Amino acid sequence: MFHLSLVKQFTRLAIAAPKIPITAKNITTASALQFKISDQLWAEPMKKKKKMDPAIIKAREERRRKKLEKQIRRLEKNAKQLKPIDECEPPLHVLDNIGIRKRPVVKLSIEQVEDRALLNKDWCRYKRREYMANVAQVDRIMRAQKRALDQLYEVSEELYNEAIMPDLQLIPYTIDGTYATPPIKKYDSPDGEYVDVSKKWGN
Repeated sequence: MFHLSLVKQFTRLAIAAPKIPITAKNITTASALQFKISDQLWAEPMKKKKKMDPAIIKAREERRRKKLEKQIRRLEKNAKQLKPIDECEPPLHVLDNIGIRKRPVVKLSIEQVEDRALLNKDWCRYKRREYMANVAQVDRIMRAQKRALDQLYEVSEELYNEAIMPDLQLIPYTIDGTYATPPIKKYDSPDGEYVDVSKKWGN
């Protein structure tokens, strides 16, 4: 049997302390791997930094700063410019004759300005009366409908339920009324060119 103090002296050779406390019961005749080596990193020595002239460094920083300022000025110059739309640009022959097409500003007299103001007020009064008449007519129709449904409910509840059912045939409703201007034949709408780029999947 080895002496306990001798075993403790050998444990000092280990890099890491043993996790298991050494007692008389833990002593064995098997060899213990207490020696370790560090990993081989194979690192090359650091390169010596070259000393550069401060004037060269300052010149580089100055060029970089001027380049950034130039880019900022270019962005600020084009900031308020909108993206051109081909459909909204007038033709060149219109731009060439813009001096002929431009109308002079019409100067109105005081009497004409007052006549137009009075005419505008008369038009507003007419539209208000028309709106109030439409609202009153809708109210009369709604009251008459309610009275008719109440009387129908007193006569027959089945007919009342049929009357309040929605008419499904009115859903695909289309109407074609008058326009502000007559339609132009063979009119090419300036909506632009549409190119379908979606993928076509075969059946």
